[in-house]
Amino acid sequence: MKRYIFIILLILAIAGIADAGYLTYEHYAHAVPTCTINRFLPMFSDCGAVLRSKYSLIFGIPLALLGLIHYFILASVLALAIISNKKFWWFWVLIEATAGAFASVYFMYLQIGIIGKLCLYCTLSALISFIIFTFAILWMEMERKALFIYISGFVYQHFLKSIFFLIDPEVVHVSMVGMGELMGTFSLKRKLITAFLKIQNKKLEQNIASIHFANPVGLSAGFDYEVRLTQILPSIGFGFETVGTITNSSYEGNTRPMLGRLPKSKSLMVNKGFKNLGAGETMRRMSRLHFEMPVGISIGRTNGKKNMTQKQSVEDVVRAFTLFEKSRVRHSYYELNISCPNLYGNISFYPSQNLKQLLSEVQKLKISRPVFVKMPIEKSDKEVKEMLKIISEFSFIKGVIFGNLQKDRKDPSLDPEEVKKFKVGYFSGKPTERRSNELIKLSYRLYKKRFIIIGCGGIFSAKDAYKKIRLGASLVQLITGMIYQGPGLIGQINLELLDLLKRDGLKHISEAIGRDS
Repeated sequence: MKRYIFIILLILAIAGIADAGYLTYEHYAHAVPTCTINRFLPMFSDCGAVLRSKYSLIFGIPLALLGLIHYFILASVLALAIISNKKFWWFWVLIEATAGAFASVYFMYLQIGIIGKLCLYCTLSALISFIIFTFAILWMEMERKALFIYISGFVYQHFLKSIFFLIDPEVVHVSMVGMGELMGTFSLKRKLITAFLKIQNKKLEQNIASIHFANPVGLSAGFDYEVRLTQILPSIGFGFETVGTITNSSYEGNTRPMLGRLPKSKSLMVNKGFKNLGAGETMRRMSRLHFEMPVGISIGRTNGKKNMTQKQSVEDVVRAFTLFEKSRVRHSYYELNISCPNLYGNISFYPSQNLKQLLSEVQKLKISRPVFVKMPIEKSDKEVKEMLKIISEFSFIKGVIFGNLQKDRKDPSLDPEEVKKFKVGYFSGKPTERRSNELIKLSYRLYKKRFIIIGCGGIFSAKDAYKKIRLGASLVQLITGMIYQGPGLIGQINLELLDLLKRDGLKHISEAIGRDS
């Protein structure tokens, strides 16, 4: 069906060639075509006045000739696009159609606003351009979005990022979150962003743990810890989001610096330590909101310099779960974050006895939504296996997330000189990727029928996300990749996942899960 639509565009382009070609011939033949509507609109229609005006030339070149060249290029590119079906030619069609439409707006302004007369043939050319542009924008939705995503990504990476990276990262984060929250309050802005960034395709949709995900790409916990972005993220293209991590009591964050950049390592230094508004205030904010996509709540123990016992820590986590379970918040799932490395005190949920104690107490709540456990990446395979074995014994846990920050400051993926700049915190992004992928593969091999796996860490492209999926992840999460690549990365990943599925001969994203494990 789409092929026939593009053939219609090609026919329109050929009509434009005929119209512009006739005007070009008349120009060089020193003749003025008769406007057949003169007898009806003599005050407004005068081809001679338009074609003899100084505005009919640009640098001595007739506009008619430029129009002929434009339509000829457009027709040629359309033909190549139809034959090859390659993105490059479709992008060129969009650019050419857009350029023609804008030029036609200017030329119509000259006729009506400056010359005060209309030329039938010039107006017909403008009409053809407008029709081609309108049809191209409406019919080439995926191509339009892809072109905008790639252009916006280029602008971000080569211009905007350079400016942002001159400013304190915490200041940039707060400013961008505030802007995102503001944009999310206006439906018109959300629709406009959706029209250019959101990629929707049934091949990416999944029903996981009785939750519908429009695509597998989510925002990880640690970014939207004040619940400010839930309304705008679906428009950017995210398939889901985890807010938080949220704790029973509020926490203002660790001593600065809380964020830092490691550009050579493609990483961020993170030292927030569960900065959040607390379960009560977060619950009040969320209870007023409607969510277009699945939104989860990450829950951890309250941080602070006041020492807690192991038992008190468990009780603190349980109280946070209890608040949300009794609330009217319309969230879809929970994450239990047992792996944050930036907390005060010596409390740990990693030892078998401690992990069992925590999960046993949470299980007593009979939680109504799926729970996923956020896992560490610094533990050995043996230690992770032991943790997975214990987690698997609790039926309310539906899956695991691999994983959290890189704690090894000597990891070869980290640039030593960049690491020296930060005396506190641990590292996100590419330094987490290798171990995250290893643990996804390990977990899938051992528990593919028991756990839903969410892959997190080092996703900067569709290939990175697809690798985690092929290793066993049903969903993926990111933050750092978006900081380095721009918000268009989400749409780009979803767009290119479709290409990767096609390359591998797969009809749906679920068919790729675990193929490399």
